[in-house]
Amino acid sequence: MLSARAEGAVSLAWGLPSFRTPEHIRAAVAGALANDQDVGKYTLPNGLPELRALVASHHREKVGVEVDPERNVLITAGNMQGMNSLFRTLIDPGDEILVTDPGFASHFQQIRLNGGMPIPWRLEEQSGWGLMVDALPKLITTRTKAIVLVTPSNPTGTIFSQDDLLRVGAIAKEYGLTLLVDDPYSNIIYETRQDFFDWVSRGELDEHLAYLFTFSKSHAMSGWRLGYMIVPDWLRTQVLKVHDANLICAPRISQIAAMAALSGSDDHVREFRTILARRRELICERLNRVPHVFEYVRPEGAYYVFPRVVADHKDSREFSLRLLNDALVTVTPGSAFGPTGEHHVRMAFCVDEDVIDTAFDRIERYFPA
Repeated sequence: MLSARAEGAVSLAWGLPSFRTPEHIRAAVAGALANDQDVGKYTLPNGLPELRALVASHHREKVGVEVDPERNVLITAGNMQGMNSLFRTLIDPGDEILVTDPGFASHFQQIRLNGGMPIPWRLEEQSGWGLMVDALPKLITTRTKAIVLVTPSNPTGTIFSQDDLLRVGAIAKEYGLTLLVDDPYSNIIYETRQDFFDWVSRGELDEHLAYLFTFSKSHAMSGWRLGYMIVPDWLRTQVLKVHDANLICAPRISQIAAMAALSGSDDHVREFRTILARRRELICERLNRVPHVFEYVRPEGAYYVFPRVVADHKDSREFSLRLLNDALVTVTPGSAFGPTGEHHVRMAFCVDEDVIDTAFDRIERYFPA
């Protein structure tokens, strides 16, 4: 919000892709607006039956696991709303939720808003922001309810390894915890695509796993506010009560857009990934030119990089404000993503190339070598 008031500032802060919603999705919505007499009405709280059936079919094709559209699928207004409903369902006052540190800032906020305590689970920067699985059991108490994971990660762009994730799954089963998998970015993976492990492909975790997918990033639908969750029946029954009480249903018009996204061509997904890969190369090249300002771990997925600030500074907030006020460049302070994020900043490279170049031209002028 501060950057919006800073005239002429360029932003690497907001994770909003520069892409337009694909034409075939917009065309399907236009057709529904013209011809569907129910287009402006509520749906059932769990979503349109035909969309839930498409989700189940898509899930089976993607990971080879059968899910029941009636018992396991719930249509949400994006993963933010879906995660908030899960937190509201799982958390009693004082309960604890384990969150990677650094991790998505809104997860920390939502847990607190629902009366819980986010417990930071520190990632190891020296190993490329990897999971410290051996430390996980030491963080679990009688109040621990769930573990939240995002892979590829926001803010680091790290893809967590299959071995580490399987160990986390075994720990969750041993302690009776629920794994909350927030998935905005699994379609945005670069040269390590073959290394990506999809947790939902492991049936033995079904009763311990809530998987949430959002259309925001893969399909350039961030403003449509649409996603889905796949959950065990014992959890769906309870979360549906919260979902209904707070929202009634996700917008029908957005559900129509989601059906077009799942049933139509996915050429745009590959196109977005190609463009983002080019932007990743550009931002890494520009970071390499300012080693006196930043050190960084090369991101493997998503569209963020999370460099450590090595230039003189007090903390990440002071540095970010100085960069905004003096250089007219906006970044997100790393402290927003957990204690381990301090002395880092998040940069989003989902913006056009000229924005990246302009931002780093200004950074180079502000911090001459």
